[in-house]
Amino acid sequence: MKTATKCVHWLGGDEDAYGAMVPPIYQTATFRQPNAVEFGEYDYTRTANPTRTLLERQLAALEEGAYAAAFASGMAATTALVRLLDSGDEILAGDDLYGGTVRLFERVLPRQGIKVRYVDATDPAAVRAAISVHTRMLLIETPSNPLMRIADIEALADVAHRAGAWLVVDNSMLSPCLQRPLRHGADVVIHSATKFLCGHSDVTAGALITNDAGLYERIAFQQNAEGAGLSPFESWLLLRGLKTLALRVERQNASAERIAEYLSRHKAVKRVFYPGLGTHPGREVHRRQATGNGAVISFTTGDAELSRRVAESARLFAIAVSFGSVNSSISLPCYMSHASVPEDLRAQLGPPADLVRISVGIEDVEDLIEDLDRAFTIAARLAERCAASIGK
Repeated sequence: MKTATKCVHWLGGDEDAYGAMVPPIYQTATFRQPNAVEFGEYDYTRTANPTRTLLERQLAALEEGAYAAAFASGMAATTALVRLLDSGDEILAGDDLYGGTVRLFERVLPRQGIKVRYVDATDPAAVRAAISVHTRMLLIETPSNPLMRIADIEALADVAHRAGAWLVVDNSMLSPCLQRPLRHGADVVIHSATKFLCGHSDVTAGALITNDAGLYERIAFQQNAEGAGLSPFESWLLLRGLKTLALRVERQNASAERIAEYLSRHKAVKRVFYPGLGTHPGREVHRRQATGNGAVISFTTGDAELSRRVAESARLFAIAVSFGSVNSSISLPCYMSHASVPEDLRAQLGPPADLVRISVGIEDVEDLIEDLDRAFTIAARLAERCAASIGK
């Protein structure tokens, strides 16, 4: 089946005793057992739940993986994965990452004796030079958040595997509709399922997908041991969101390409970060491993105050963290999604203060462009008034 069909037809439908067209929700904490000395297929929802199992099967199928584990958030998924490392191990990470990931790496992992170093993941040679005998995991985002940097998954898989390390790819930015990292050699795919997979801003969830049975067993053990598995209700909501994933992504991708072109021509915009533009670094690599460019665009204005005014003047683009929803949003990563980057790493890992990130929803693209145009006009007028006031 093609991806769009996999999104709609839930795996397990033929097994349902009543032929339900929609997956049932098993909103229960515990299950009756066959006798006093044996466990049935399910015993306690922290360990496993039929609704979550259905979700995990579908997530694995969408990413062309064999196994998946669903968690209470994307950060819970990432935390479970790094828990598999031992004191003295090292993570080599891309130098453009979600701020919450950096917070975990810098403020939690050192207490476990795990070291994290950062490298330009767009340069396989730099990664090869940086990897050490202690490196157990190479973690990247592609496109990265928020600068849309492109990493060559296949090349980095080769580098990681030669060093005996896992390649972990965060695919939250594109979803399996546009990119499937396991196909290119990744060992694990991470998703903040809060984003495109859910698509309606009503679920916080995360997932890990792999083809490695042994690795999956360790992930599932960690999921159960620390109790970070996704609840039945959130699993059910996410299953519902997946039904429209392909449709949403197609619309959002098409609209984002038009908006990126609009921004690239706007006189107030200094630079646009979007892999769909012909000038974007790494575009050819991206086209080899992805079938679309996504719905997240970043741009700079050269003036942090102007960027703030643009964000605050938009109406259809709501100021909000996260991305991937049916509703369009706008934010200043420096102050929101990446505010948790430690001060001593801001110069290396923090986005510039004038960077604006937008997530394109499913609204009519003409309305969205008109909204941005109005926001730029209002921001410019406010700047003129401020300048005039200072002049007085």
